[in-house]
Amino acid sequence: MQARAKKDIVVIGGSSGSVAVLEMLMADLGTDLTASIFVSTHIPARSPGLLLDILARCCKLPVSRAIDGAAIEKGHVYVAAPNCHLLLIDKRIRLGMGPRENMVRPSIDPMFRSAALCFGSQVVGIVLTGMLSDGAAGLHAIKACGGTAIVQHPIDADVDEMPLAALRAVDVDHISAARDLGGLIHRMAATPAGPSLPPPAHLHLEVEIALGRTLGSAMLSSGAVSGRVPFFEDEDVSSFGKIDEAIRIAMRVMEERVTLVESLAKDARDTGRNAVADLYDGRAVEYRRHAMTLRNAAVNALGVAPVPCQGET
Repeated sequence: MQARAKKDIVVIGGSSGSVAVLEMLMADLGTDLTASIFVSTHIPARSPGLLLDILARCCKLPVSRAIDGAAIEKGHVYVAAPNCHLLLIDKRIRLGMGPRENMVRPSIDPMFRSAALCFGSQVVGIVLTGMLSDGAAGLHAIKACGGTAIVQHPIDADVDEMPLAALRAVDVDHISAARDLGGLIHRMAATPAGPSLPPPAHLHLEVEIALGRTLGSAMLSSGAVSGRVPFFEDEDVSSFGKIDEAIRIAMRVMEERVTLVESLAKDARDTGRNAVADLYDGRAVEYRRHAMTLRNAAVNALGVAPVPCQGET
């Protein structure tokens, strides 16, 4: 009889103030932990790898930088490499060179989404302290696929924006102080995973985008091109790739504009400038619709069901 899967894929994302939390968390992980831990923070493209060294010094488990194509080991901590999205695809680690998301690469949302798509209910997603909203959409994907959502308590966070955004986006399973996260991970890893839920159709596209796979290569590998274009030259593949890259980058830029103007609207409303807030709210609706148009262009090219705009059915 096959052993029942456990909640043993733990993905952790943080930003401002998260290094101290990660140090505390890692120090509490025992050598008997059977989970695989993946950490993504907002690190500069030319980072010298200080986070890796810090975590390796305080953690009893082996800690290493994520390597493209590496197999996933239990009882091991993997840290995102600079300038690459850390992804989990086909039960292996992949490094994605897709567009920046939430203005950064590595970004937390792509790691969370890929884990949800690959491992379903085995995934435990944890959002730590940080600015803006990275991690919220990815945590939503984890829950949608049957996984477990954990958020550092906003009161306990140095910067509460990311925890608050996650709490607004997801009906989380646990809200935890930093000092309790290590023990919580141990308990989760010993808990049987429930049934995985079918992933939303657009999740496949999100992971393809983060990986950096071009529209042209995806169409060729799926055979979609042969049914549409009778003669397909190498230069056509190149053109498809350039168009796809432009669509993906434009989509991410537009989504970041949505996040920005929503933040500006909140700040304006909090300071009593309601007319300005209404203006920003209108811009957010406009930008969100543009972003969805670009997303559906990419979705249609890959043969995935389109994503409705907010408010549509």
